[in-house]
Amino acid sequence: MAEAGSVVPPLNQRPVKNTVCLFDVDGTLTPARRTVSPEMLQLLSSLRHKVAIGFVGGSDLAKQQEQLGTSSIPVTTLFDFCFAENGLTAYRMGQRLASQSFIGWLGEDRYKKLVNFLLRYIADLDIPVKRGTFVEFRNGMVNVSPIGRNATVDERNEYERYDKEHHIRERMVEVLKKEFPNLGLTYSIGGQISFDVFPTGWDKTYCLQHIEAEKNNPEGVEYTTIHFFGDKTYKGGNDYEIYTDSRTIGHSVKSPEETMAELKKLFF
Repeated sequence: MAEAGSVVPPLNQRPVKNTVCLFDVDGTLTPARRTVSPEMLQLLSSLRHKVAIGFVGGSDLAKQQEQLGTSSIPVTTLFDFCFAENGLTAYRMGQRLASQSFIGWLGEDRYKKLVNFLLRYIADLDIPVKRGTFVEFRNGMVNVSPIGRNATVDERNEYERYDKEHHIRERMVEVLKKEFPNLGLTYSIGGQISFDVFPTGWDKTYCLQHIEAEKNNPEGVEYTTIHFFGDKTYKGGNDYEIYTDSRTIGHSVKSPEETMAELKKLFF
């Protein structure tokens, strides 16, 4: 673990020039909502001595700290670029970058109508289990979970199986699209139990503007090769937009083990 946070070459002195690897978190670097393995941290540390690395996830930085960092090692020291909430909250080499606000963009009145509708819809859902935190506000989006984000790991796994059969999240998204056609929102299903709601264009491709801005930084790099690794790369998944973006080379994986195998094939 200590080596994972060790001193690394400056961004403009990495051996593989102009290349950055970006990673989804859940299902790519870690099992869903679980912590990263020592083997993955070791591999990422070695990779960071070759290329720039960053993560891009929909969750807030506190959740990514839980999964990727430790009580003594901030996640912002383990990656060159930390893109929480799809890059709405962003860090470069441990320093905070400018951020945006979902409520500031949408407006309090329209935001309130959206949340009221979501809570009423979930209240009327007949599903086997409901726990708590059905709508979680984040800086750049809201995360909606029919079962609730307080569900245990076993409950999450069981709900994921139930959702695949009954399409609870898919149907909910279709209802929202019809109910709020003019708000300019995108709905993205990700992880096991939830989906994200955010302004159109604020998907994971949002973080790429920070990568592109690097060429204007006196100590930055013009990244001409951007690898992205994710597991929800299918249409409607929350990795789809960045996976298919013309600026990235997409790698679809099904587990952290597949991510490690792909990295070894590409860089070691």
